[in-house]
Amino acid sequence: MAILAFDIGGTSIKYGIWKEDKLSHKGSLKTPATWSEMKQAFKEIKIRYEEQFELEGVAFSSPGAVNQKKRSIDGASAVPYIHRFPIYDELEKELKCPVTFENDANCAALAETWKGAAKGIKDVLFVVVGTGIGGSVIVDGEIKQGKHLFGGEFGFMLMTDNQTFSDLGTAVNMAARYALRKNKEPGSISGEEVFELAEQGDLIAKEEVSTFYTYLARGLFNLQYSYDPELILIGGGVSNKLDLIEKLEEEFDKIMEVVTIAPFKPVIKTCTFKNDANLIGAVYHHLQKIK
Repeated sequence: MAILAFDIGGTSIKYGIWKEDKLSHKGSLKTPATWSEMKQAFKEIKIRYEEQFELEGVAFSSPGAVNQKKRSIDGASAVPYIHRFPIYDELEKELKCPVTFENDANCAALAETWKGAAKGIKDVLFVVVGTGIGGSVIVDGEIKQGKHLFGGEFGFMLMTDNQTFSDLGTAVNMAARYALRKNKEPGSISGEEVFELAEQGDLIAKEEVSTFYTYLARGLFNLQYSYDPELILIGGGVSNKLDLIEKLEEEFDKIMEVVTIAPFKPVIKTCTFKNDANLIGAVYHHLQKIK
């Protein structure tokens, strides 16, 4: 038996098969523009995999505040059309099998506490840097969802008079700002390309990369001194950047020159499973719920 897992993101949808305790047969597609198109994509992928695997269910990692009781997705996200309707019921009817949902940041947390970098650690913050910034709060080994299911929605933090942590602390929005300043079409350049241009000496790219690191570090520093976790784990596409931790350490040093009362820097690591964390966590949640 196998589990098909999907990770719904604002830019792309990743998917893969979990069988014999490992993730394989991975793929991705651009996030569709409508719910109807997304639902059809899920169906087509499931049909394709059913030719190779006996599937026992489909596990979803999703943005937003997943309401397990109502079997819907509350809150807000970069994929607005998945919210506030009986999404479980629609997909179970369409896919003809049990489905489970968990918030994407919580999925990353579950993956890392299950088999990854936070295994055995009781108090952890997970910060997922993607199209926006999500997160998860682990206290005494348990996910804390909060009264309104918004626990870990760090991206809402206001960093300037009118810009949030998500606006300033993601590579996606760094690339969007660069494109705007260069009079390019939105979405015509990626964060990875902006990092490369900065290394080549492009002044605007260097400014936007500096802004990204400055505000990502400030947000993480603020979270450290709000929650005081043992560890902050970073997930999402930017966690693949080899010098990410080094750059953040440099920014923490700058912050501590200003906040001289602060006695220590945050302990930061990247997720073991990188871009697979949400898929693996979705599988773990599915196994918990179904079995």
